[in-house]
Amino acid sequence: MRKLSFFDRIVYFLNLILAVTLLLSCLASYISVKTFLPLAFLSLFFPITVILNIPFILYWIYRKKKIFLVSLTAVLISYFLFGSFYKFGSANVSLADKDLSIMTFNTRDFSFKGRAKSELTGKEIIDFIIDQDPDIVCFQEFARGGVKQLKKYPFNYITPYSSQKSIQAIFSKYPIVGNGSLEFPNTLNNALYADILYKSDTIRVYNIHFQSFKVIPSRIKRIGRGLRVYGKMKYAFLKQEEQVQLFVKHRKESPFRTIICSDFNNTSFSNVYRIAKGEMNDTFDKKGSGFGKTFDLKFVPFRIDFILTYKTMDVMTHQKFDLTLSDHYPVKTSIRL
Repeated sequence: MRKLSFFDRIVYFLNLILAVTLLLSCLASYISVKTFLPLAFLSLFFPITVILNIPFILYWIYRKKKIFLVSLTAVLISYFLFGSFYKFGSANVSLADKDLSIMTFNTRDFSFKGRAKSELTGKEIIDFIIDQDPDIVCFQEFARGGVKQLKKYPFNYITPYSSQKSIQAIFSKYPIVGNGSLEFPNTLNNALYADILYKSDTIRVYNIHFQSFKVIPSRIKRIGRGLRVYGKMKYAFLKQEEQVQLFVKHRKESPFRTIICSDFNNTSFSNVYRIAKGEMNDTFDKKGSGFGKTFDLKFVPFRIDFILTYKTMDVMTHQKFDLTLSDHYPVKTSIRL
């Protein structure tokens, strides 16, 4: 430190803060929101913190200072703890007729205008689904009007009218022999499950929509509004942890191998994700590439939509589609049972 200029000391101080912040955010997966809430906030910005550490590595290498090891060590630790932050791609696998294709998509009630700015969003979503032709489709925030247009799927289970919850839906080309709804208390969010007879096997497909933050970043301009946002996010973190515990309890009682399609409204660096995933496979980890961003937020690679599969199922492919028909991007995978 004595050999550093005044400017370099400032840079080193900022570097140290970011490296420590990154390491602290790594702990978020293992610590309950109820135990230490700030870590939950840090986990949301994990990708940004990693990216911000990289210029410091390059700067200290240019300056020929061993201080570059501070950020490099933090980035390497975070990468090996969270391999799903960025994937360098996986080898293509030839698909067979016996492989099962599954898609998850939060369609925002077929009414998203956003960058698409189209009055035909619903029709375009249906056309996209028909073109991709997955065997099973899970929708979060579904619009019931789309049912009649998905005639290729003779079997479906949709959030019952009586539940008064946000509408989720599971469409299948294979028979649904059992179904049910997990009624998360005091919220519009819920989860569905459908037991699907796939050839000679029965698999359980969960469609989960955990608590939303209900925050629009572009509208956070004043301190007062920022405090209300903090309150909303705190509430969402606590509800998500409550909901994931209810879900895991239900899943453990399932007699079938399971597949999870989900909008967790949280990232893969969160405690909620770790609990929900358990020993299951994240299809992005197996066959994904790049950041895997699934939520349309500028400059931030948020991956909050997941397909998780039972540990004995082989993941053959993983695709994410950069559509602008919702604020979420659809995710598709193929698995071999």
